[in-house]
Amino acid sequence: MTTVKILRYSLSFFIYFLIQVFILKDLVLFGYAFSFLYVFFLLNLPHEVPTIPLLLIGFFLGFLIDLFYDSMGIHAASTVFLAFIRNSWIKMIMPTGGYDDNVPPTLLNMGIGWYIFYSLPLILIHHFIFFYIDSLGTHLYLPLVIRVLSSMVFTFLLGSIVQAIFYKKERVV
Repeated sequence: MTTVKILRYSLSFFIYFLIQVFILKDLVLFGYAFSFLYVFFLLNLPHEVPTIPLLLIGFFLGFLIDLFYDSMGIHAASTVFLAFIRNSWIKMIMPTGGYDDNVPPTLLNMGIGWYIFYSLPLILIHHFIFFYIDSLGTHLYLPLVIRVLSSMVFTFLLGSIVQAIFYKKERVV
């Protein structure tokens, strides 16, 4: 990865973080749907990123979000698990010809069908872990399922809109 791409991903990290903390923190639809847009930063990293650095990035991102949300490690735990299973999931759904090098798995680069199949299960797992840890011991499973599913849809729609507006298709060089 070149220095320019590292700087671009670093800037992207801080933009996702700032949007999550200062804009989306208080945005809740109907009391159930939360948006965790920062998850898309981890999803859109190139597939060449090894698991250990991905775990560190996920922990650092989740820890910073936890500092501003006062959530005592819930975001860090769910993002670390997402980072842990991401590369395995990418290998499981690899197309026949493989992936192009240095092309991030975004909506525009991979297509809507592949991206839905890639991102929705990962977002679902992230949200399930987050809300399960958050509601641990309350035994309210129906509200848990409603929060997970509505937040997953809200996060996916918002992330897809952001990608369609601000991302451009990468060319293979």
